[in-house]
Amino acid sequence: MRLITSNIFLKKPESRQYQKDKCLDLHLWFPDIFEFKGGIQVYSAFLLEALQSLYPQIDYDVFLKHDTRSREYFSFINKTRFHFAGNSPIALRTVVFAAKIFGHALWQRPNLVIASHLNFTVVAYLLKRLMGTPYWTVAHGVDAWNITNPTLKTALYNADRILAVSSYTRDRLLKEQNLDPGKISLLPNTFDPSRFKIDGKPLHLLERYKLKPQQPIILTVSRLANTDAYKGYDQILHALPKIKQQLPDVHYILVGKGSDRSRIEQLIVDLNLQDCVTLAGFVADSELCDYYNMCDVFAMPSRGEGFGIVYLEALACGKPTLGGNQDGAIDALCHGTLGALVDPQDVDAIAQTLIQILQGTYPNHLMYQPEALRQKVIDTFGFRNFKQTLAELMQNFAPISK
Repeated sequence: MRLITSNIFLKKPESRQYQKDKCLDLHLWFPDIFEFKGGIQVYSAFLLEALQSLYPQIDYDVFLKHDTRSREYFSFINKTRFHFAGNSPIALRTVVFAAKIFGHALWQRPNLVIASHLNFTVVAYLLKRLMGTPYWTVAHGVDAWNITNPTLKTALYNADRILAVSSYTRDRLLKEQNLDPGKISLLPNTFDPSRFKIDGKPLHLLERYKLKPQQPIILTVSRLANTDAYKGYDQILHALPKIKQQLPDVHYILVGKGSDRSRIEQLIVDLNLQDCVTLAGFVADSELCDYYNMCDVFAMPSRGEGFGIVYLEALACGKPTLGGNQDGAIDALCHGTLGALVDPQDVDAIAQTLIQILQGTYPNHLMYQPEALRQKVIDTFGFRNFKQTLAELMQNFAPISK
């Protein structure tokens, strides 16, 4: 696709010389994409990839608050310039990053700013007031809920478009903020199915954790931060004694690292679960697929998830998946079509549902058809759909000419 002749940014170029002289510039403001792999980081990387695939002829200036350098395993088009603020002291980093994005925008006058974190919109709003620069932003989860800061509320209100990763996040924004519904569009999370494929239980992991191939294994992949207890791993631990009554050899593997680990370790002792719980700690991206394939059910009964890319990764490995019925997991599991949704506060319901899934009696036959489950999640949330949805949103946007 040749962007210069597209109506995405320019309605009707007056001449070939006009096309040649026109330099279109897109500024992307991301927390980071190279040195940390949380949901916002993964989404930001896919957003950049999709934009560059759709519009390879424009200039991209990518501003990264926490990264210090790019990584060789990422591939970008030549007209991509990265600007890093991660080398600044953490106490000064927000100020340095704000100065960088503001200063470059004043100098370069981009056609559009897209910020993948809502907090960045405060600077974008100032630019719009000064120069009329249009801006979009992305609403993920907890970052978009219960916003009370009046400056941030004003910046959101004046955004040209807000991309919500789930209907749940969109609906909460509309309920809590006085926003125009026409400005909020859905652009759900996506994933790379080539990294997550169906395979047998990896013997090296079974040996590492002294498990048997026939043992029922429950898996959760999550940060273990003090602020992330809403992910639901506590509830699974509390449900395990009841699950063990039906499945005595069940084993729970919790992947992730963070400041909440010591509390979790104490909870495991308090519940006398030392023999059936493994805290795997940090797992490299290259080995994560093996963990999904080792489990018999992926479970994260969260109550505050904006979407949950881990659900898609587990489904791509053909695994039955359980999520909470009060947050963005509803979107990720397609209202129960792709998995089981339970009340994340109801330990008995979590236990009973996991027992049903592990015993093969849960009333959703798709969960027991790995290949069909994988294809369904690819069809629904694959990168092709992500890119197509983004292209449709961009079709309605004609930014201010330089």
